[in-house]
Amino acid sequence: MKLRRLILLLILILSGGLILYLFLVPDVSRLKKENPKKTSFMEYREKEWNKEGKNYRIRQKWVPLSQISPYLIKAVLIAEDDKFWSHEGFDYEAIQKAIEKDIKAKKIKLGGSTISQQLVKNLYLSPSKNPMRKIREAVITLRMEKVLTKKRILELYLNVVEWGDKGIFGIETASQYYYGKSASVLTPDESVRLAAILPNPRKYNPVGNSKYVTNRANLIYSIMVKRGIVVPEYDEIIEERKDDALREPMRPENYLEKSISPKNVL
Repeated sequence: MKLRRLILLLILILSGGLILYLFLVPDVSRLKKENPKKTSFMEYREKEWNKEGKNYRIRQKWVPLSQISPYLIKAVLIAEDDKFWSHEGFDYEAIQKAIEKDIKAKKIKLGGSTISQQLVKNLYLSPSKNPMRKIREAVITLRMEKVLTKKRILELYLNVVEWGDKGIFGIETASQYYYGKSASVLTPDESVRLAAILPNPRKYNPVGNSKYVTNRANLIYSIMVKRGIVVPEYDEIIEERKDDALREPMRPENYLEKSISPKNVL
């Protein structure tokens, strides 16, 4: 009888602890005005470096959203969370596709994370794929979406996300490290390449010759062109007109007139 009571008490204690872990939400309202000095993920990286004997340090410089290139912002949204402005923290279609992919691969990765979810993981949690950690991530994400504006969530994400090996965190540090310039003046090409490495920034380099980075960057760039975010350079337009001329013959004088009209180069 005493043993049963003891077991029941242990179950209640464990259940209570689990509930507290899952639903005790950090005070995300502080993030309305405060910029986090060091995230949980940064601390995780520091512990990892210490174990591996690497003398790395966190490199990060905070910049407001207004001082980040619009091209970079659009490129990251296309690459990481194309429904960011419309969802409330979760992209259910992406989650469903990720689950279907996991079932086919017979592995549980639980992908399909939005920028909001990624930010929560960076700020408060570990990289663990543990289902309990994912539930806690979901609970905090719901709270964050209610308390913070979308612009603030995006600003936080772009400033704390890991963007390379050896402690590169945040877009300003990444921009200075890879291109020697401020994040405010990143070009469309530089922006899409920086966005392309986010899935694995320690493996890929935006200024390298990786086929993966090039192909992913080209895909992001093509979407930006289709949406009118990027207007191709004048010589690119000329080449497109030449291709059109080869497929559909046109008199030289008409072709020249069409190619150089202001409407086609703006």
